[in-house]
Amino acid sequence: MPPRSEEPRRDATGSRRGSSAGGRGADPRSGEPGIGGISDARAYTPRGRTIREGGGAARTGAGGGAGQRRTPRSSRSGDPFRPALQVLDGGRAGSPRTGRRDTAEALDGGRAGAARAGRRDTAAGGRAGVVRTVSARPVREPFDDDEPTPPRRRPGPRRPERPAAARRPVRKPRRPPRLADPRRRLRLGTLLALALFAAIGIRLVVLQTVTTPAYADGGLPDRVVSVELPAPRGAIYDRAGDPLAHSVEARYVYADPELVKDRFATARLLSPLLGVPASDLAEKMQRRTRPGTTTKSRFEYLARGVGIDKAKEITALKLDGIGVHRDEAREVPGGDLAANLVGFVSPDMTGLEGLEAKYDDLLEGQPGKKTYEVGQGNLAAPIPGGYSQTTLAKPGSSLQLTTDRDLQYQAQRILSDQMAQIRDGVGAAVIIEIPSGEVLAQVSYPGYNAAYPEKARPADREDAATSFVVDPGSIHKAITYGAALQEGVITPDTVFPVANTITRGGVPFTDTHPANGRRMSIPGMLAFSSNVGTIEIAEKLGRDRLIDYQKRFGLGQPTGEGMPGEAAGRLLPADEWSGSSYGSVPIGHSVDATPLQMAAAYAAIANDGTYVQPHLVKEVIGPDGTRTPAAAPLTRPVLSPQNAAALRRMLEAVTTIDGPDGQATGLAAAVPGYRVAGKTGTGLRYVDGKRQPGAVGSFIGMAPAEKPRYVVAVFGWSPGGEGGAVAAPAFREIMGFTLHHYRVPPSAEPAPKFTAFP
Repeated sequence: MPPRSEEPRRDATGSRRGSSAGGRGADPRSGEPGIGGISDARAYTPRGRTIREGGGAARTGAGGGAGQRRTPRSSRSGDPFRPALQVLDGGRAGSPRTGRRDTAEALDGGRAGAARAGRRDTAAGGRAGVVRTVSARPVREPFDDDEPTPPRRRPGPRRPERPAAARRPVRKPRRPPRLADPRRRLRLGTLLALALFAAIGIRLVVLQTVTTPAYADGGLPDRVVSVELPAPRGAIYDRAGDPLAHSVEARYVYADPELVKDRFATARLLSPLLGVPASDLAEKMQRRTRPGTTTKSRFEYLARGVGIDKAKEITALKLDGIGVHRDEAREVPGGDLAANLVGFVSPDMTGLEGLEAKYDDLLEGQPGKKTYEVGQGNLAAPIPGGYSQTTLAKPGSSLQLTTDRDLQYQAQRILSDQMAQIRDGVGAAVIIEIPSGEVLAQVSYPGYNAAYPEKARPADREDAATSFVVDPGSIHKAITYGAALQEGVITPDTVFPVANTITRGGVPFTDTHPANGRRMSIPGMLAFSSNVGTIEIAEKLGRDRLIDYQKRFGLGQPTGEGMPGEAAGRLLPADEWSGSSYGSVPIGHSVDATPLQMAAAYAAIANDGTYVQPHLVKEVIGPDGTRTPAAAPLTRPVLSPQNAAALRRMLEAVTTIDGPDGQATGLAAAVPGYRVAGKTGTGLRYVDGKRQPGAVGSFIGMAPAEKPRYVVAVFGWSPGGEGGAVAAPAFREIMGFTLHHYRVPPSAEPAPKFTAFP
């Protein structure tokens, strides 16, 4: 191996490293300019090649003699990048065994496309060698990106050079690929965009027009609330328009037991405001499960119809689990005034008794409803412009009755005062206007306060005028005498002897005022209430005709006045008559009737023999104030006007005969200044078909007798039989007040004089 040369390392052109351009650092042996400094730094690329190496390379060959230099091992190995890697390692020379690489091959990368221009041999420094000069094409900068990096040549022996003629021809540069037409791309993009917008538009149209209801309805329940709009219940007025019962706005107080923290403390605070015992309130607030379910109770009424002022006080307490909401209360201004007639309602405003129950469908309103969208959470308020639908509430219609509030009050007061004199009694009073048949007052005893119906016994809440079924007794005799007059059996001047006793079917019938077989006039028979004389007249009339007139006068069927549950009474059918029935039926026994039925029969006598159905409802007032008169009452002729007038005249004897032969039974019913025609009666009371102890005393009369304006009927029952002492005085006071209340002038002529025993 030759010794390592100590002279500076040269590159492929023979120049030394470290020399500068422009003559500085030139090799004294070759005269070649060197590369050094900044030029040397710029000449190297990242792959280790220099610009000078790219332009050509000198390859040294083997010379003869001892001075000939051995080809470096790197040239034999054929690795053209080895010098470059050495440059990158710092530019140090390789080992003496490797020598220098052929820089021209390093530049070409093993490509065979470069043409060799010629060869020249030079000798330098006593060494013989051959230098091959290669004509090279311009070389691009190795960092230009438009030319791919030449492939790395595999190390190995160098192929012998082929002749120029045998070399592969230089390929023509490929034609660049044809670019796409921008106009086609623009048209395609436009079409795609239009298709996209069309699809979106069609979808929007479908959503807005076709499927909108489905989507809207699907989410509506989650954001829609409904509020009931209450409809006030109609009022009940008297004939002058004064309210007997009407509805007012109120509040109800409720509890959510699951939210009430201390039910006992809460009950103590609410008790004085609600007027309910604290123990009852605490019981309602106790947590419980609803019957038949596993659901916890979250709502319990504590009070209904609470006044607005009280409700505000309760709200101010801010009690946990206690709430207040709008309610309706039925107000009865008169308390017990006409309570048995008007009736009452439940807390839910449903009629339970009286006219409230009879006309519940007409009085109750139809609640409205408002449905609207609200916000979520704390914004639970109507959404402006959102869904909203309102069904207006329809208030109930009102009733205007034929009753007179003032007259009702006085009749109720008078009857109560009279009935208070007897023990455990039941009484009724009815006032009918002639000729309209309107009921001006209808009184029951005992009464109750309709504002607190739960405090009264069920029997005390009944309307006695339509439910008090009695054996009318002697007041029925007016029907028997009226039928006999109409059928010509008797005349006002008829006189015949009357015995003290008469027996029919083995049953004796006697008189309380014995005639002792004397001749007796028809007025006298009425004045002394002769049973024997009445039975004899009925036998001449006959059973069938008597039953027919009973029906004409309205017995045996409800009057249809308007009260619910009105009793029909009962007439004894002809096929059920026994031997004693011929004696009992004419004098008012074996007959069931109500006070109202008997009052209506006397009203037919007062109305010149025409029966007019008694009625309570005058007109219906709609929610808009429209007034609709009630249906006209049923009417039918019963007696001729002449016979009716004759019967009225004979009935005056009941309140006027007072002589040596005795006093008439109805003297206590006489009204000073007015002629009164009427009849007393003593009957029996039956409950569920069973006769009750005691007796029913009654008086029915009309005034002024010469031209009646009003009929008043009074009934009183007591277990001790004191009703007879009550009826006539009560009639006198009620009739007297009625005549004065309506300013009826006194009778111009005194009552006729009657002789009982001519």
